[in-house]
Amino acid sequence: MDKRFMTGNEAIAEAALQAGCRYYFGYPITPQNEIPEYMSRRLPEVGGTFLQAESEIAAIYMVYGASGSGARVMTSSSSPGISLKQEGISYIAAGELPCVIANIMRGGPGLGGIQPSQADYFQAVKGGGHGDYHLLVLAPSTVQEAVSLTMESFDLADKYRNPVMLLGDGFIGQMMEPVVFEKRPAVSLPAKDWACTGAKGRASNLVKTLNLDPAELEKHNIKLYEKYQKMRKDEVRLENYLTDDAEVVIAAYGSVARIAKTAIQALRQKGIKVGMIRPISLFPFPYQAFADIAKRVKKILVVEMSMGQMIEDVKLGVCGAAQVSFYGRVGGMVPSYEEIVAEIEKLVKVAP
Repeated sequence: MDKRFMTGNEAIAEAALQAGCRYYFGYPITPQNEIPEYMSRRLPEVGGTFLQAESEIAAIYMVYGASGSGARVMTSSSSPGISLKQEGISYIAAGELPCVIANIMRGGPGLGGIQPSQADYFQAVKGGGHGDYHLLVLAPSTVQEAVSLTMESFDLADKYRNPVMLLGDGFIGQMMEPVVFEKRPAVSLPAKDWACTGAKGRASNLVKTLNLDPAELEKHNIKLYEKYQKMRKDEVRLENYLTDDAEVVIAAYGSVARIAKTAIQALRQKGIKVGMIRPISLFPFPYQAFADIAKRVKKILVVEMSMGQMIEDVKLGVCGAAQVSFYGRVGGMVPSYEEIVAEIEKLVKVAP
């Protein structure tokens, strides 16, 4: 057992290496700078390549090239840096190339500030760039979970030939916690017979995203859509926390879910039965879990570090069967557990 005390950013980087990532291309931006810093030191030790590109735009197209050759490759950034990568991310999704992208979110819009935020939810789960495409999006709430989800992200990227985004925030990236790196079981993944590795004794491969024939482009979009539908069926991940007897449910993800758990414990000591649904996969979103809970719980409080983004997906899942309320802090401000307790206490006093 390999146990260490690490920041979330360093743990994500080490997990990527242990998952077989051998190429990293990026550009510095707070609060994720420990990822490229760690990679710059460790990748040469394992025979890999680290390159700080001249810009975020250059970095994402280096990812495109490395992935096209069949390599396990990663990039990371934060909020405005991810915005600059969006065109390339759309190209990578269109080319059906696997890679992992870590977004350690900061406050916005614009340059904003370096404190934690969750205001990139729409950007991550609704595409972000142009065209009909989706990323698989996973959101850890602990450093240990960041390790496991990072490793899993590389497998999912190869399984679906699709970019996977690990969506964290400044808390997840900067906090230090003990983490365990365990030997991973072998995973059966499809061969990368599509990769551009040099046509020696076989027909050449071509990775492209330009298709000027409308009928062929429509066919490609339908193929991608069918892949996303399979993700929706097979890759939903969530945590149900004390929902069995809950009369009110909190919906939260990432670091906010940690704060919500403390609030739930305080509320239960007061006799208020509160539980939580924590989406771990933001795409695909656990709509069915919210549809099911709305059959017996009539009040749901969505807590986010945004002006309200995930709440739209919660409402889609509930489909009017329960009252959905919202509490958010923005600009790098973080909700305290006392604030969540106060919001729940107000909610239970109001008739549905």
